[in-house]
This record gives sequence, C-alpha cells and structure tokens, in this order.
Amino acid sequence: MPRPFRHRSRIYERCCTALRSPAPRTRLDITTHRRGANAMSLIQDAARVREHAHAPYSGFKVGAAIRSVEGRVHLGCNVENVAYPEGTCAEAGAIAAMIAAGDKRIAEVAVIADCPAPVPPCGGCRQKLAEFAAGDVVVTMATTAGARLQMTVAALLPGAFDPGFMVNADKGAP
Repeated sequence: MPRPFRHRSRIYERCCTALRSPAPRTRLDITTHRRGANAMSLIQDAARVREHAHAPYSGFKVGAAIRSVEGRVHLGCNVENVAYPEGTCAEAGAIAAMIAAGDKRIAEVAVIADCPAPVPPCGGCRQKLAEFAAGDVVVTMATTAGARLQMTVAALLPGAFDPGFMVNADKGAP
C-alpha cells in the first residue's frame, strides 16, 4: 500500500533541525477575549494556540494571534489536510475567527513556529493580512526559542493588490 503524500516545504526542511521544546498541553479557549496592547501577550497567545495545530504531514506547527482595532484577540493555527493544498494557514484561521466575531480591521499580528529563525507568513496570507490591515500594522514573527523579527504589512507585501486596482470592475457585480 502506498504511503500518504507528505509535503515538506523548504521552510520545514530548514526548521526540522531546530530543537523541539513542546509546551505543556493545556485546554485553550479559542474564543476572542480582550487583552492589553502588548506584543508579548500576543506571542504567548499564538504559542498556546500553536499547540493545537493539526500538522500530521509536515509536523510544522504554526500559531497566529491577531489583535483587532477593537482590542480583541483572535487565534488561529494551521490545519493540514491529506488532500494538499486544502489545508489552512494559522494566519488565515485567525483572520476567519476575527471576521466571525464581527471585527473587520487588524491592529497587530503575531506568528510563531518552531524554527531556527522567525518565519514570515506565506504569500497568500500576506495578501489576506493586507486585506484587513493598514500598511503600518506590525507583524511580529517569533520562534519557540525566543527569536523575534518585526515587520510591517507593507514591508511584507510591497505592491499589494488592493481595491484601488478594481475601479474599472463591473459595477453590477454583487
């Protein structure tokens, strides 16, 4: 019987040598909650939700936390699927949680993974972040070992596709 397809990205290959430091498995309330505007707490939220990631094919768990302009924190983790690429990135999950909770704009983002260097969001997630965040919104990328890198959404996605490109679109579209 053939083995299931196991996707191994370049990022995963670079990170697979990182030391594993699993956090204790705890029950996590994924619902939104209020927190003080503090990057450390956002990283901690992302680290906690990362432990719930479903990554049986790559083993590469990612957690994301988004603080909306309303001050609520929304969490997401990557969810892989055997029918690759039908999985969901952590950032996309956090954005979906934010929209489901009724918030529409991002004030701050934190992403964490177990790698030797902070991993930036994929290209698709950069575009998703740009949809709901201003260019000056800070994205903190972190490793489970404590390394951090901060960039703005505009620096992560220069030349982002935005609604301004659609001024000539069909006005009768829903």
